Amino acid sequence: MMRQLPFYYAFRNFGRSRVRLVASLLGSALVVLLVLASGGFVRGMQLTLASHSGLHENVMILGAGSEEGVERSQIDASIEGITAASIPGIKERAGVMYASPEIHAALPVRTDAQSEDELPAVMRGVRPVALLVHPEVEIIEGRPARNGHDELMVGSLAATRLGVPDDRLDVGRTLWFDDRSWTIVGRFAAPNSVMNAEIWLPLTDLQIATNRESSLSCVVVTLEAGTFGGVDLFAKSRLDLEIAAIRESDYYASIAAFYAPIRVMILVTAGLIASGGLLGGLNTMYAAFAARVREIGMLQALGFTRLAIVINLSEESVFASACGALVGVGVGLLLLDGLAVRFSMGAFAITLDAPVVLIGVLSGLVVGLVGAIPPAARCLRLPITEALKSF
Repeated sequence: MMRQLPFYYAFRNFGRSRVRLVASLLGSALVVLLVLASGGFVRGMQLTLASHSGLHENVMILGAGSEEGVERSQIDASIEGITAASIPGIKERAGVMYASPEIHAALPVRTDAQSEDELPAVMRGVRPVALLVHPEVEIIEGRPARNGHDELMVGSLAATRLGVPDDRLDVGRTLWFDDRSWTIVGRFAAPNSVMNAEIWLPLTDLQIATNRESSLSCVVVTLEAGTFGGVDLFAKSRLDLEIAAIRESDYYASIAAFYAPIRVMILVTAGLIASGGLLGGLNTMYAAFAARVREIGMLQALGFTRLAIVINLSEESVFASACGALVGVGVGLLLLDGLAVRFSMGAFAITLDAPVVLIGVLSGLVVGLVGAIPPAARCLRLPITEALKSF
């Protein structure tokens, strides 16, 4: 049987060189951090634009030909009442129909009247029923905006979308647009949805601000007993209204498909970054072990086989990388998880969930496993006599 080096020999080697230990830990931790940052970025965007950003029971009725962008849609304001009266199976509670007329608009806002910087805001004009149709929206501070009082609510990531500090959108602060000041009276959260970066205000107020008193962007209805086929049939049979119906989940799925090339580019970039970090980590591991030629020569002289030495070096390397990977995961969860990133449709949070963390830990272990092989091969290639004489 092959004579094995005990594991405690590999463990005790950590204390022999603090520089080598720190280099191994930092190399693995940096690789894991790079992988977590790249993977969390892609994961956050995917979750925000995934099909579950909209409820499967919700159907959007918007202008024909505007199925790929509700901001371009315009439908007559009377369609709200026609929809509620004509479509069977719309959810109803306490006499309230789950039909939300909405205006979606991208408008520039300013922090005050004197500021010349125009900040890109995504606004949604709604009525109170919108909180029923979009149950993922939760008011976390303050209250809903009142009609006619120049008030608004902001999402948790609205500050990121505007590019201002988060406390700039605290309750009680103001924003300036349409030549007047608007007071922030509430904050809401809608995790993993584009709504989280929006600004909500009363529908009538936004209609006046955008000169759209007689038109809407869409009407979102929640079905209970009805089916999408019934809504689609209604839209196609009313050619005079020039409307189309699309599931809210399908709408966001189409937007996700539009951003697919961008996600591919991000994945390629993430792969290059992770590869660079992996190579850097391998180089660190190589430098840490390649200086131990005499030690490996002595182990061979004591009768340990090359395979036993490679196994022991791999154990030491993987153990060090695992420790570094845990450090990297801890730092990543502390500094990266939930970090907001702005993009054209709003903002999303870097998400370090279980799959991303698992990939990060595995990348750290790969650094340890693969990093031990090249220096071990270099050290074992020398004859024992030359290895014992090396410095």
